[in-house]
Amino acid sequence: MTSASISKAEKSYIQAGLLTSPPRRADGRYLHDFRAIYLETGVAPLSNGSARLSIGRNPLDGSGGTEVLAAVKLEVENIEEQTLDGGRIACNVSCSPSAYPHLSSGALDDLQHDLTTVLHQTLSHPSLHPKNLGIIPRKKSWLLNLDLLVTAEAGNIYDALFLAARAALWDTKVPRTRSVEYKTPKTFLSASGDMDVDQDTRSGFDTRHVAHATDFELPDYWDEGEILEGRERWPVAVTLNLLHTVHFLDATLQEEASCASRLLVVYSHESPTAYTIQSMRMLGSDELSIPHLKKLIKEAEGFTRSMATSLTTKLEDEDFRRNQKAREKFGRRK
Repeated sequence: MTSASISKAEKSYIQAGLLTSPPRRADGRYLHDFRAIYLETGVAPLSNGSARLSIGRNPLDGSGGTEVLAAVKLEVENIEEQTLDGGRIACNVSCSPSAYPHLSSGALDDLQHDLTTVLHQTLSHPSLHPKNLGIIPRKKSWLLNLDLLVTAEAGNIYDALFLAARAALWDTKVPRTRSVEYKTPKTFLSASGDMDVDQDTRSGFDTRHVAHATDFELPDYWDEGEILEGRERWPVAVTLNLLHTVHFLDATLQEEASCASRLLVVYSHESPTAYTIQSMRMLGSDELSIPHLKKLIKEAEGFTRSMATSLTTKLEDEDFRRNQKAREKFGRRK
């Protein structure tokens, strides 16, 4: 993971401010405060679900901050022996060169690979797998492609990626499908015995009484459907930036460069009382004692619970806003 290049004097100044009592940060935040987070869903009309999220953006001109665009696209795939019956999830993270102008193309590829690995290994775990990605058992299913683009980075990229991914998956609609069975029309020999005549002139495709489905059809438009099952389970991540005896959240690039280590913890909160740790990763060279690590993991659960609750509230508001806008647009057409 890359960080900003700062001088020894600037690094010493940032560390001294974080370790003083009370701690001081350059932007006036407390240790566990986040910068302003802006979220919008439905930003990619041709996707099945999308979201744009930014952390620390300047409210006056929209500049600065970390910005991530996430989009979900569903495609049909045939189920083979090595393919999971019931659908798959594939994640990919791309980074705009303008977000990392100091990186070479090779270093940028390595960064994209690291971010993709963390996100994909977490979100594709069977415990998070939605139940409505199957189409025809043992024949066809949906492949959920989750693509994220980092357009700008000003620190705390892991938290931003997981928040944007959760928002896009929350916004995803899975098209409804209806199984189709083909039945061979019945024929009989004519009186002369030289011609086959159809007894039944109806189509051989049956969608009402399907015993052995051979294909499927979409009863709705491609952008309609049902919400992704279990969307409350999608996890959120918190990065604990470690500096001697203190830890702080939502670090800027300069603050990240002042810390030797960071602890990334990913939690899934299906309800306020039900939670599961999905992933954990140590970033940096420092070592942690077992008691200290346990304490940090416990604190991370509280941070992610608060983040998940706030994000869910915002996403529900976004659903209401978009539904209200759609009703008003439909009303004007009448």
